[in-house]
Amino acid sequence: MIDVLVIGGGNAALCAALMAREAGASVLLVEAAPKEWRGGNSQHTRNLRCMHDGPQDVLVDSYPEEEFWQDLLKVTGGQTNEHLARLVIRASSSCRDWMRKHGVRFQPPLSGALHVARTNAFFMGGGKALVNAYYRSAEKLGVQIRYETPISELVLEDGKFIAARTESGELIHAKACVLAAGGFESNREWLREAWGVNERGEWPADNFLIRGTRFNQGVLLKFMMKAGADIIGDPSQGHCVAIDARAPLYDGGICTRIDCVSLGVVVNRDGERFYDEGEDFWPKRYAIWGRLVAQQPGQIGYSIIDRKVVGRFMPPVFPGVKADSLPELAEKLGLPVENFMQTLSSYNAAVRPGTFNHTVLDDCRTEGLTPPKTHWAQTIDTPPFYGYALRPGITFTYLGLKVDETAAVRFNDVPSPNLFVAGEMMAGNVLGKGYTAGVGMSIGTAFGRIAGTRAAAAARGAEQSRSA
Repeated sequence: MIDVLVIGGGNAALCAALMAREAGASVLLVEAAPKEWRGGNSQHTRNLRCMHDGPQDVLVDSYPEEEFWQDLLKVTGGQTNEHLARLVIRASSSCRDWMRKHGVRFQPPLSGALHVARTNAFFMGGGKALVNAYYRSAEKLGVQIRYETPISELVLEDGKFIAARTESGELIHAKACVLAAGGFESNREWLREAWGVNERGEWPADNFLIRGTRFNQGVLLKFMMKAGADIIGDPSQGHCVAIDARAPLYDGGICTRIDCVSLGVVVNRDGERFYDEGEDFWPKRYAIWGRLVAQQPGQIGYSIIDRKVVGRFMPPVFPGVKADSLPELAEKLGLPVENFMQTLSSYNAAVRPGTFNHTVLDDCRTEGLTPPKTHWAQTIDTPPFYGYALRPGITFTYLGLKVDETAAVRFNDVPSPNLFVAGEMMAGNVLGKGYTAGVGMSIGTAFGRIAGTRAAAAARGAEQSRSA
């Protein structure tokens, strides 16, 4: 019998498998995707948010624990477990050497990644390179890997893991198990159930695009809920970003994100603004915009800029719609010209002069406008003008299994002796809502490593019990 079974194939699963193997356990990792699509959402990541008290290799200045915690507290609105959040924050300061040992390489932040040189360590080659490095290391260490092996259910006895059943009916027994199979963001029916019908009679989830893998259907999460595992989180909350409306249904990844939102204005299909585009630095606010767009008519928005800000943001994969005048841009985007021009005229008239600097919270703002634009407000008056249609792009969901610092799955607040969870399946303990760049990888890395270590120890305990 295998010591530790790891279910999932992304960052959290790989961290668990590597740690369990390093602890001396025999490990089998099962991934639902075929080999060419392995890695879950982790293949689309690019960095890890890291606490550090001084300059460290690819990180500049310092990013102390308290500042990291305050950043997380702000974006979650207090919907976070402080004990577990601080555990993740502290773990983020010491994991990079271990990651390097397993082949992960880091680079200085990309030139277009504003404001994160101090807080985030970037992977050389992005998340795909990180995933491939971990798989190579796992294979070298003797971790068994099976692709195209989706798990449909677990065999449990009083909270104890006995075996996992594949979709084909095969039973895989193990002394301990780590669940790291992702959320339910690719399950359209579950998303519809979570978001429901809005006041306009629309099903918002029908217009969501999935930024990551199509394989995160939430099968095991739903099974664990029915099995009585303790649950945390709101099913409608998740990492939801405004992305290019032309993005593919799945696996568009980072390149489909529209990063000029804070440098212009955003209007809905009626040509009206609906939120402060300059509220805070983009890496701290980008993950609220998917939800904001989801609340608009037709679940669509339009980011509008002029020539002055071209080159100041990471260019998306698709070019914007271009026009020599604002009325022409409205027509090309299919927006009501009169409403659109009224919105832009009111905005331009409300802009107060300041010293524009998109690397700081500058003094360029609007006055007497609702909603305001707090920073980086410049008149939009210099052709050519550009517009990008936006759709909600869901990355991962926050409904998950409740845990403590041991990463054990809990039933009626009693921890399982040999079943653990990591990654998206428990991220809601730390992320009740909101997001800040790189923290998903911090959570997956911290709890993946804890879960793998604990699973190996549980397997050793089971072996000792049998031999006693």
